[in-house]
Amino acid sequence: MPSLKSHLVSFVLRHSRKKAFSSPENLQRWIAYARKTEDYHPPALLKARLDITETEIGGFPVYEIAPKAGERRRILYMHGGAYVFQITSYHWRMIAEMAERLGFGITVPIYPIAPEHDFHDMFGMVGDVYRRMLEETDAEDIVFMGDSAGGNMAVVLTMMAAEEGLPSPSHHVLISPGLDVSLANPEVFEAERQDPWLGIPGGLEAVRLYSAGFDRKDWHISPLYGDLSVLPKTLLLTGSRDMLTPDNLIFAERARAAGVEVDVVYEEGMFHVWPLIEMPEARRARDSIVAFLSSGKTTGQRKSEPITWSVEASSGNPFKTGLANT
Repeated sequence: MPSLKSHLVSFVLRHSRKKAFSSPENLQRWIAYARKTEDYHPPALLKARLDITETEIGGFPVYEIAPKAGERRRILYMHGGAYVFQITSYHWRMIAEMAERLGFGITVPIYPIAPEHDFHDMFGMVGDVYRRMLEETDAEDIVFMGDSAGGNMAVVLTMMAAEEGLPSPSHHVLISPGLDVSLANPEVFEAERQDPWLGIPGGLEAVRLYSAGFDRKDWHISPLYGDLSVLPKTLLLTGSRDMLTPDNLIFAERARAAGVEVDVVYEEGMFHVWPLIEMPEARRARDSIVAFLSSGKTTGQRKSEPITWSVEASSGNPFKTGLANT
């Protein structure tokens, strides 16, 4: 059963953040408000706990979280935010915990976001970040991790790297990624009704703002339609009350069919990017990530068999669930 904390969080989000994605106009209003308050800098408490340095690529900040002495492995973390919102304290807390528990170095690009910038600006910058990482670290010691839009970016960046003849990272960790924005799957429309945060009208507006004219079925925007065989071993975390989940589970099946090793942590009753929120289910999910990157195995529910998913499976919960600007 979902925890009391998860019910409370989802209730609050349903009556707040869901509005941002209810229409293109609302999303535009939320973006305008966010620009007045967003602060991408790591919180002061994190700076006290970790060795954090700031560099720059293409005029945009890149933060480096120092690893433990002697540790070579690194994570490139791409934050969520529907391509239009900045990194938040939720992301920074997640990044800090991964740095402390794994001891890996973590690279965090504050990449350009829409509508001020578009796909080409975003991937030009994160592509340069990855190239710089490859000058310093072997690809086998690099992990791509991302939540929501950042999960999409992790997959697309790997596909773009393969197209350029660059080596792929050793692992992916994808937290509630958005991997197909085409709306080709009719299950997404029913899933939206169960999702108290994400919505199709605002989501499509976010895609329009960043996609630089790509068709929504182009793999640069919806990597479900790309060459999945180039992807590394992957951990995919997705919840039953996230409208992105039907396509995420299709992605897992297709990637496995293409020869990719994929572990799926599917959490009943959970909402979009729940591992970033402090509650029992999130701690369990973060344990799964640490276990996956430490030993290649997850501690969560692993689905190796063909996956099916149904919205009705969790319809008995009187609360519908979701999260904020991720």
